[in-house]
Amino acid sequence: FTSTREMIVFRKSSPALRCLSLASTQLASHRHWQLSSRLEPATTSSHLQISVNCIRKMATRSGQTLDDVLYPEIGTVKTGMLKVSPLHTVYWEVSGNPTGTPVMVLHGGPGGGSQAEYRRYFDPKAYQIIQMDQRGCGKSIPHAELEDNNTQALVADIEKLRQFLGVDTWYVFGGSWGSTLSLTYAIFHPDRVKALMLRGIFMCRRSELLWFYQEGASHIFPDKFHPYREHIPVEERGDLIAAYYKRLTSTDGSVRRAAAKEWCLWEMGTSKLIPDTKYIDKADNLDFAAAFSRIECHYFVNAIFLEDGYILGQASKLMNIPVHIVQGRYDVVCPAVSAWELHKELPHSTLAIVPDAGHSMGEVGIAKELVDITNKYK
Repeated sequence: FTSTREMIVFRKSSPALRCLSLASTQLASHRHWQLSSRLEPATTSSHLQISVNCIRKMATRSGQTLDDVLYPEIGTVKTGMLKVSPLHTVYWEVSGNPTGTPVMVLHGGPGGGSQAEYRRYFDPKAYQIIQMDQRGCGKSIPHAELEDNNTQALVADIEKLRQFLGVDTWYVFGGSWGSTLSLTYAIFHPDRVKALMLRGIFMCRRSELLWFYQEGASHIFPDKFHPYREHIPVEERGDLIAAYYKRLTSTDGSVRRAAAKEWCLWEMGTSKLIPDTKYIDKADNLDFAAAFSRIECHYFVNAIFLEDGYILGQASKLMNIPVHIVQGRYDVVCPAVSAWELHKELPHSTLAIVPDAGHSMGEVGIAKELVDITNKYK
């Protein structure tokens, strides 16, 4: 590989500063950029200087599959149910080496549930791989329950599981909503996190929600957005999240299921650079769709129960934690600008922007970067 050092100067008000990670699409083709930036004092009040170390790698994914970059499939070592409140009981599992380095793997959504595939991102001989189905989803009960289901409760559940398993400190791994929860957990409990391994940064700000669920991503996937929007009457389309929440919480089961399927289809249909029918088919699993769509919309209509911009506002609490970010260049669900802004706020973090990937950790380029990070700490 070759490395170059670039100095880029922007005006503070420049849209290019806010959208740098989305801007250089032509340069990104067939290349991988590993970004590690350090903010330096501006020479004038109207300029921001950003020193960027760019390590350019030759494309290495031609002909590769997920099986080429992930570890083999494994089963669980132990599983259980942990009662975390008078109402909620969560499913947990441990795989890999039961005495190995602990890593907490936080799934997406909210409401996505843990997946056996997530275990493959870690060397099973080195890691004690811990997963938990967050409240209301997967094998946790009651299924699709919204009561007492909020971000603060999930953070508390993670701590209860850590204590239950006798873990002192652990690595925390998560993508999309999993990155949101990982960051929030680390803000609440920085002394328990050895490092953050993140993918597809989602800070759940109002601007991010509007981009995907109201207008923005719709300009890139108009065909996928059309049935999602058309499911809602014209008079309610000014706030699609609220309109879907009304239906996903309806007392009529058929209304809930129909809304859940359309919500789920929109997200699954946009998660990969090249659409994957296996992702899209998840919308036909009504148990999955009901929990995923209902819980996700519940969190979003309530602004994830935190003030807008909470994660960036509390980022100083993460300064002593190693932070590694992997981001698909063409991520439409969680655009790269969020990863870039978090990276700027945490100058010690590493940011790998994968040029031939969208949102999914199931894309080979993203998977390879994530495995490289987990291998670093094993």
